[in-house]
Amino acid sequence: MKNVSWFWTRFGRGSSSNFSTVSIASSSSNDSVDSSIQNQNYRYDVFISFRGPDTRNTFVDHLYAHLLRKGIFVFKDDEKLQKGESISAQLLQAIQDSRLSIIVFSKQYASSTWCLDEMAAIADCKQQSNQTVFPVFYDVDPSHVRHQNGAYEVAFVSHRSRFREDPDKVDRWARAMTDLANSAGWDVMNKYVLNYIYIYYSLCC
Repeated sequence: MKNVSWFWTRFGRGSSSNFSTVSIASSSSNDSVDSSIQNQNYRYDVFISFRGPDTRNTFVDHLYAHLLRKGIFVFKDDEKLQKGESISAQLLQAIQDSRLSIIVFSKQYASSTWCLDEMAAIADCKQQSNQTVFPVFYDVDPSHVRHQNGAYEVAFVSHRSRFREDPDKVDRWARAMTDLANSAGWDVMNKYVLNYIYIYYSLCC
């Protein structure tokens, strides 16, 4: 709960109806939360998982810039790290070394096996080390993400065909996606033009 309080105290609430269940730390508890943060062995405050072609030059760039302005130490995946189709050891370590993760589910996120491996690693950290995860549904229906249908159905049909000799791999992605998409998060459907205003308000106001 401290992770959640620390995050929302600084960044404000998002637009999801589920946010009413998230506790916001009072100003009197901020010092103790900050002390707890400093005592943790985290290398990064936030890890951002996203599919570059969908959001790198729009939502994610704005989000990244605002987090940095808030003094938040962020790990944002760089294209140079993606040498192959499998997630690198460097990225796995960055996920494990992060206090919390933000996953930007966009229309083509599920088409990338790299993103799905990254997402599954985040799900493992959520289960094993209680890492806090906030999903962002960027121009995609949250129910399509939770159930891998609609915009995500074609991608998962393709993955099941490609990895038919390793079905557990795709099942792991599906389970992780369902779990993470059920977490409280932002719904940013059809707000392309308002991205900057939306992020500025949610993070700074």
